[in-house]
Amino acid sequence: MAGERAAAGTAGDGQIERAAVAAAEAFRDYSRRSADERASFLCGIADGIEQLGDALLECVVGETALPAARVANERARTCMQLRMFADAVSLGDWSEERIEPADLTRQPPRPRLRSVLRPLGPVAVFGASNFPLAFSVAGGDTAAALAVGCPVIVKTHPAHPRTSELVGGAIHAAVSKCGLPPGVFSLLSDGCYEAGVALVQHPAVKAGAFTGSGQGGMALWRAAQARPDPIPFFAEMGSVNPVFLFSDAIGAGADSLATGLHTSMTLGVGQFCTQPGLIFIVDDESGRDFLQKLAALVSATPPGTMLTAPICATYRRSAGERRAIEGVRVLAEVTSPGMQAGATLFATDVQTYLSRPALAEEVFGPSSLVVLCKTEADFERCALRLPGQLTATVWTLAAIQGACADLLWQLEQKAGRLVLNGFPTGVEVNAAMMHGGPFPATTDSRFTSVGTRSLLRFVRPVAYQGEFS
Repeated sequence: MAGERAAAGTAGDGQIERAAVAAAEAFRDYSRRSADERASFLCGIADGIEQLGDALLECVVGETALPAARVANERARTCMQLRMFADAVSLGDWSEERIEPADLTRQPPRPRLRSVLRPLGPVAVFGASNFPLAFSVAGGDTAAALAVGCPVIVKTHPAHPRTSELVGGAIHAAVSKCGLPPGVFSLLSDGCYEAGVALVQHPAVKAGAFTGSGQGGMALWRAAQARPDPIPFFAEMGSVNPVFLFSDAIGAGADSLATGLHTSMTLGVGQFCTQPGLIFIVDDESGRDFLQKLAALVSATPPGTMLTAPICATYRRSAGERRAIEGVRVLAEVTSPGMQAGATLFATDVQTYLSRPALAEEVFGPSSLVVLCKTEADFERCALRLPGQLTATVWTLAAIQGACADLLWQLEQKAGRLVLNGFPTGVEVNAAMMHGGPFPATTDSRFTSVGTRSLLRFVRPVAYQGEFS
């Protein structure tokens, strides 16, 4: 069977062709399966992943160096996502059915209209490096596409091939158990750039989803737009997640604020797309005292092993480039050998930040840049120069309608999620979550890659006019 053959090999030697053709053939059947059948399939995948037991956890830890507790939590999140989408499918609200009744007394007569969201077709999903379960083979993109009736072709991330095969096997088992066409799911393991482009450009593929670097996401997005029939390609490409600390919040709890920000900055060796990489404070006595506390915490941070050697090398290069910029100084730095990364805290002034667009770019790893402002009035001026973000955070004791109202309005134009008196790391998976944002954080700010609204990426409205006699 084509789906199974694709899982066994690489994306070369015709594997993409076989997987895409099988997905197109499966679409006719799978898209018309009942909501209960699709929900049962998603729950079956979750059951299969859980049944892999400790073997899966040990495999992920061995391939990624992520701590076992983090991996166990990620597996729980992955299975929860699958079951959440199963519930959404069963309820049917996602299809947004709208009916306008006929009015034959009107001149001209108004026909009956019924519109509903329908699946796009086969979806290409690209696994992420930093979430080997929740944003990978059976992650949110795959779950959302399968939920609405789209077959999925996953291109695995080369950082965790054995993990991908284990999870892919659980999905194949669920396909078989539910009596679905094998082309509903295929797994491709060729890590080369050309294979990704070839998958996106295959005429049978009707949408794509990606989590990773801006360079990789934009290359695939361009390939999707260069087709004779361009397709939607949803790339989530990272963010610096700015944090604005008003002086009243610092004065009310500098110690706890520094501790929480440090934890968010260094969590998972800084390898979260919501890591706070840019911090704005006022350069006054309380601000400088806060910085000393944060710098002391950063200096005491043990180095951590990054996901891959290339990611670690990129982090060191990016940190080195930032260190070389005139007007930027190092407040705290931890050196480390091999694939281990040490945390780094940089600082600069408003004028240097505003004149150097590179300072608003992501450094993927445990590094943050503090921008020392003359007054809180500089916050809005700095926010205006931000590129698109996944999140933006504001800490203040004032009412939202007060002094920071203009800043919040500006941040609405820049970010998909505004965090009030909290920290950006940690993305809840529910109906209200927005994990997306204006370019370059994502390629389409109207959609989220987390939560039930992510279903809307892989559907389009179809209207039926009139009635059968």
